[in-house]
Amino acid sequence: MRAPKFWTSKAPLSRLTAQLLSPIGALYGLSVKWRNTSEWRYRSRARVICVGNLSVGGTGKTPAAIEIAHLLQARGLQTFFLSRGYGGRTRGPMRVDPTVHKVRDVGDEPLVLARTAPTVVARNRMAGAEFADMAGADVLVMDDGHQNNSLRKHISFVVIDAQRPYGNGHIVPAGPLREPVRQGLRRATAVILMGNGSPKLPGYRGPVLRAQLVPQEIPGIKDKPVIAFAGIGQPKKLLHSLQSLGAQVKELRGFGDHHTYTAKEIAKLKARAQQEGAQLITTEKDFVRLTPKQRHGIRFLPVRAVFENPDAVIALMDRYAIPNRVQKSA
Repeated sequence: MRAPKFWTSKAPLSRLTAQLLSPIGALYGLSVKWRNTSEWRYRSRARVICVGNLSVGGTGKTPAAIEIAHLLQARGLQTFFLSRGYGGRTRGPMRVDPTVHKVRDVGDEPLVLARTAPTVVARNRMAGAEFADMAGADVLVMDDGHQNNSLRKHISFVVIDAQRPYGNGHIVPAGPLREPVRQGLRRATAVILMGNGSPKLPGYRGPVLRAQLVPQEIPGIKDKPVIAFAGIGQPKKLLHSLQSLGAQVKELRGFGDHHTYTAKEIAKLKARAQQEGAQLITTEKDFVRLTPKQRHGIRFLPVRAVFENPDAVIALMDRYAIPNRVQKSA
């Protein structure tokens, strides 16, 4: 879905819309609270690290999960991802094979995750964790799931966009929040602030980590015309990343998060790029949603989450989530 403008606008009509919808949001927040009062229903043999957020889309959660997996792999741990597979039709549990599975099967994020580590898709996270246990996982990194209490989590990272943390402060559908901020932070082991900024963290006294989304170089785009398109939570992030690399962005086309592109839409984008003599560039998540034919002539911008202090991240995982046998041998 595309985030409604009233989630971020301060216009009187936007504020009124949010206020009218806020009772529904309050009920949604209470449902999250109620679900998290129950005991864990499954204790995985693998250590479980949840990388979640408090709002809908656009925080840098998936790049953060990938970077955490890299840190775990560097310690010699058999690391698996666990994803719900949003946008896919497969209920799972199933291990993702990027050479076989399509977005319609498993969703876009699992296809990106599977480039880094074995990835299990399961609508039922307990079943997914059991599947990963049987496959020999030492650590299970949950991409999303902070609002889900079906698994025992050894550590819960909450990723917050440091510049645009909570939108209008309301809960879905009145705003972008999945639950009240104080409520969600109460369950966080550590907060990851993505980008520059110092948002308020009400009631939170735990570790605060900082990271930046760093675009990776694309050869041949500096000082060159570019047409960009993205179906992510905050499409303008692609614009800013390309500009930081020196590209001359002629146009940015934004689509709803997890958008499935039609042949007509891609044909129009390619025609526009040809008209401008520009390179057509999208995000990695968008690129995996394209068919092989659609990908022809389109490049994607890789983005990496870089922690300012990776040793602090490792220290937290040593304390809560990395098996003792690995700590002793490190």
